[in-house]
Amino acid sequence: MSILDKGPADWYEKLSNYFPEHEMKHPGQMRDLEQHHEAYRVYHSDDVVVSYAEFPDFVFIDYLLVNPNTRGRGVGSKVLDRFKRKGKPIILEVEPPDTEDRDTVKRIRFYERNGFKRAEHIEYTRSDDDGTSHTMDVYYWPADEVSERKILEQMATVCREIHNFRALKYYGRLVADPDETLAWVE
Repeated sequence: MSILDKGPADWYEKLSNYFPEHEMKHPGQMRDLEQHHEAYRVYHSDDVVVSYAEFPDFVFIDYLLVNPNTRGRGVGSKVLDRFKRKGKPIILEVEPPDTEDRDTVKRIRFYERNGFKRAEHIEYTRSDDDGTSHTMDVYYWPADEVSERKILEQMATVCREIHNFRALKYYGRLVADPDETLAWVE
């Protein structure tokens, strides 16, 4: 049985209730990723929802949501520790800090406390269906052992393999062409 078959209060609903609409993938695309992409996995419990792709040389965390009732108890750090034990670089996308949304600052602090570093030289901007641009920061771990050039290459893989997986079917366009959404900045 697919994780998406668990009923109306499923993990996708939890994610879509928390993350901004422009960050959410189409539910059909998420189902297809989970069921048909060999690298993509979803884990959920009462405390956490995490969707990720494990490639041979890195892990990409697509969504990580800790139940608001269990935040501050180390659940998110334990999830990240499990990924760290794989011994591969970990990449994720984080909203830039927004003083009007305290959660953005809390998320950044959480990742930094867990040893993640913002990629200073990677600019990552995507446009939604109405053409509005949204910039995300790329964070990675281990911060001292991986070059940002390598992270840029791996983010291009994420764009091609995950964000654009069956994108034409669900959006009628590629949503993250790496040549357009990623840039190296000095």
